[in-house]
Amino acid sequence: FSRHARSRNYVSESEVCKLESVPLDFGDYHPLKPITVTESKTKRMNRKGSTSSTSSSSSSSVMDPLSSVLDGTDPLSLFAAAADPVPAAPPTDGARRKRDKDENSAVGSDFEPWSSKRGEILARYTTTEKLSIVSGAFHGKATTTGSAVSEKVRTRLEELDDLEEGSQKELLNLTQQDYMNRIEELNQSLKDAWSSDQKVKALKIVIQCSKLLSDTTVIQFYPSKFVLITDILDTFGKLVYERILSMCVDNRVSLPDNFSPESVNDTAKETCLNWFFKIASIRELIPRFYVEAAILKCNKFLSKTGISECLPRLTSMIRGIGDPLVAVYARAYLCRVGMEVAPQLKESLNKNFFDFLLTFKQIHGDTVQNQLVVQCVEIPLYLTLYSPAIDWILQCIAYHAPDVLLTEMMERCKKLGNNALLLNSVMSAFRAEFIAARSMDFIGMIKECDESGFPKHLLFRSLGLNLALADPPENDRLQILNEAWKVITKLKNPQDYINCAEVWVEYTCRHFTKREVNTVLADVIKHMTPDRAFEDAYPQLQSIIQKVITYIYDFALLFSVEKFLPFLDMFQKESVRVEVCKCIMESFIKHQQESTKDPVILNALLHICKTMHDSVNALTLEDEKRTLAALINGFIKMVSFGRDFEQQLSFYVEARSMFCNLEPVLVQLIHSVNQLAMETRRVMKGNHSRKTAAFVRACVAFCFITIPSLSSIFTRLNLYLHSGQVALANQCLSQADAFFKAAVSLVPEVPKMISVDGKMRPSDAFLLEFLCNFFSTLLVVPDHPEQGVLFLVRGLLNVIQDYTWEDNSDDKVRIYTNVLHLLSAMTQEAYIYHVDKVDSNDTLYGGDSKFLAEINKLSETVVSQILDHLKTLGKEESLKRQSQLALYFFNTILAHGDLRNNRLNQLSVNLWNLAQKHGFADTKTMVKTLEHIKRRSKQPEMSHFSELALRLPLQSRT
Repeated sequence: FSRHARSRNYVSESEVCKLESVPLDFGDYHPLKPITVTESKTKRMNRKGSTSSTSSSSSSSVMDPLSSVLDGTDPLSLFAAAADPVPAAPPTDGARRKRDKDENSAVGSDFEPWSSKRGEILARYTTTEKLSIVSGAFHGKATTTGSAVSEKVRTRLEELDDLEEGSQKELLNLTQQDYMNRIEELNQSLKDAWSSDQKVKALKIVIQCSKLLSDTTVIQFYPSKFVLITDILDTFGKLVYERILSMCVDNRVSLPDNFSPESVNDTAKETCLNWFFKIASIRELIPRFYVEAAILKCNKFLSKTGISECLPRLTSMIRGIGDPLVAVYARAYLCRVGMEVAPQLKESLNKNFFDFLLTFKQIHGDTVQNQLVVQCVEIPLYLTLYSPAIDWILQCIAYHAPDVLLTEMMERCKKLGNNALLLNSVMSAFRAEFIAARSMDFIGMIKECDESGFPKHLLFRSLGLNLALADPPENDRLQILNEAWKVITKLKNPQDYINCAEVWVEYTCRHFTKREVNTVLADVIKHMTPDRAFEDAYPQLQSIIQKVITYIYDFALLFSVEKFLPFLDMFQKESVRVEVCKCIMESFIKHQQESTKDPVILNALLHICKTMHDSVNALTLEDEKRTLAALINGFIKMVSFGRDFEQQLSFYVEARSMFCNLEPVLVQLIHSVNQLAMETRRVMKGNHSRKTAAFVRACVAFCFITIPSLSSIFTRLNLYLHSGQVALANQCLSQADAFFKAAVSLVPEVPKMISVDGKMRPSDAFLLEFLCNFFSTLLVVPDHPEQGVLFLVRGLLNVIQDYTWEDNSDDKVRIYTNVLHLLSAMTQEAYIYHVDKVDSNDTLYGGDSKFLAEINKLSETVVSQILDHLKTLGKEESLKRQSQLALYFFNTILAHGDLRNNRLNQLSVNLWNLAQKHGFADTKTMVKTLEHIKRRSKQPEMSHFSELALRLPLQSRT
């Protein structure tokens, strides 16, 4: 084959293959200019006629052409608009919920909903004491269809009175979980009773649940009890509203979203009034208030002013509740319902709060104090029970409220003695900008508060949370920090201290220099180190680190903060320490724009990366290893010593010793060292001095001793090849030979199956790809003077011959075919490519006949192997493979052989006929191949292709 390889003139072939250059006049065209779109509309007349009218219009805009055609409308919307209107169906539950949501659109997404606070309250206010609950014996009484209306009303009133006539029993000694389960059972009973049309039973359940809110025997559980009971009230309110709404459907058309009372039919109004009359008959104040508040929205069915009239009345009703804790939660529920159904009626909400201020002194009255003594509850703990309710009331009032109103409320709070509880709620509920602008005023108010009632450090924490969101006046910033830190640093309890310090660290980082940040970190270390208090505060300490690196992302500045690294030493628990290190490295990779050689940064980050690396063990998940390796690699890529290449190599050597357990890091180091060698070559413009030649040999040696430590065999093969190419480019010929020999000796170890993305796959395709790449490199590798002609090619062919291939695999023959491409290229007088300043075999041998004879022997051996394999595929089950391989070999001869040789010409004809012999050849492929041959015959010195084309028949598949 190679004796009759086609002589190639690569330069002229390249010119022939180039696309024809045609001068193009762009005119006014530019790809970024607005597009002109022409819309054609065709209207068909009727079935018989073929006439059509076409109108076209042009529009020029920067919009997407499809959007401009549709005038910005969605195609599906156009189809929907053109469709026949569908009669409206009764509203589904989903539609009702959507409408309810739309009606509340006056409250925007910036208003934090009650649902987001629910979980926090249930988690915070718990108890280990035993609880009790009143359980009613609910037995619905069936009514006959023929009974009179008056009899039905009397029966229902009697049922309603049953609850207060001994039909209930008290369940005692319930745990908190049992109590919550019982409440959930009542909620389910309510739904079941409603669905079975037992409306009076449902109302009795709600009344019973509401009564529980007057019980404060386990006072520290009251906020959680309020959350659980009001969930049932909310459910009841929705059921009643949707029931009445469903009665307003007329001719399958439901009420519009913003309906008026005039559009509600009489039946629905009567039912609605009936519910309010039933509730008005409840004797006790608390259940009557809560149940009416739950169905407050139903007033929309009766009159436009119903809600606005009811809110003041309900607010006044709360004045009759004697217990201040029960009263404040009743006010919170009224605010909650009011914001849902009429957020615009702020006057009632404000009145609600001012009523609370008037009764605030009750908290410190004898009745409450005696109750706390009985339950052994301290006043600071008792005051925290008010926080969820007051916070919610103030949030509702402060939502989009003008500064004048907020200032008025702040002044009213000032007038109350011992107002720490209120002050804390004001800072939690008011806008951060409002609080920040008056920071010094609030600090003054905090100072005047009584320490015994509500701890000052909680007030400073609330203030700090606001200052993290909004900036105070610039002139006050330092004074604010000093005043706050005076209080915080005196805290003895480590948990109280760290909860406050965590908040104020962000304020310090945001507005001050590294000196102040260092002082704060030092103070944290001082407070949290004794008795290893830091072990109970890892989340807060992590938060502090996160805030510091968020605001100080210049790592030269960060590591110059003296106490930063000692702060990291407090993370003694390995899992937490690794998470903190990952956080720091992510910040470095994200914010570090330029490479660095700063020794402070390098030493600190090497220590952090070493911490991450040392956490890897046999149990570490692969995903975690990949994450850690990616972070360490990101750091390695950012290290550059400029032209000090020796220092750069020393850094890589140190990194290799530190990160030897993470294979991706070792791979990155090998690539980085190869890149360093090529950078040296670029600087020296390929002319190495004695010093640089020794340096690149050191780089090559680094790679050579590192690659064997890798476990992935294809990673090793590719790195041997890549490193060998780098060595060759730097004229390190013996080192390049060593890499290529190592690659050849590694091929027999390639397993039949390898893991790819967690799945086992055959390795043949990967090996074929590698060998093709290897052959391309071997073309320019010069022979070793002591190893014989083509020693690397021979060695590789022997390995391929001895490798155990799958029985149904043709990859061995495909590899042999690619070897023929290589041998054909080796016979050319000048090779297609060279390595600068490296003499390949075309220069060394100069077309010597003995060299060409050796190539010819190899070619004959390879061709005979290919033909033998084609013969073995003569069985019926392998005829398709035979056809494909025959055509593959034919194309190889067509591209690389000199078809003026009769034997080679006849071989190509035989392969063509074999490809078609059993009807497995793709007809389109064969036709295109024949057309290609005919086109080639028209090129200079290719006239013999026309004779070949005549000898290549196209057979039909039949």
